[in-house]
Amino acid sequence: MAKIDLDFLSIEELAALRDEATDMLAEKVAARQAERAMLLRYGKITKKGPAAAKAKPRKEAKDAGYSSKDQSAAA
Repeated sequence: MAKIDLDFLSIEELAALRDEATDMLAEKVAARQAERAMLLRYGKITKKGPAAAKAKPRKEAKDAGYSSKDQSAAA
């Protein structure tokens, strides 16, 4: 993107630049919202965000209801 020296732009040019930036930002926001809606619809993310949709780690044997005595007896 080319650099623009804002000091040399007229008020009309600055207003046009602002309007163009506002329009582009609105398009990007709409696209992001549509993408998020699609992901929510198909279950790829939850309302809490993409991190909440990750699988939980597996429980270890001691967390699964086995005591250390049960594990040594099974071995």
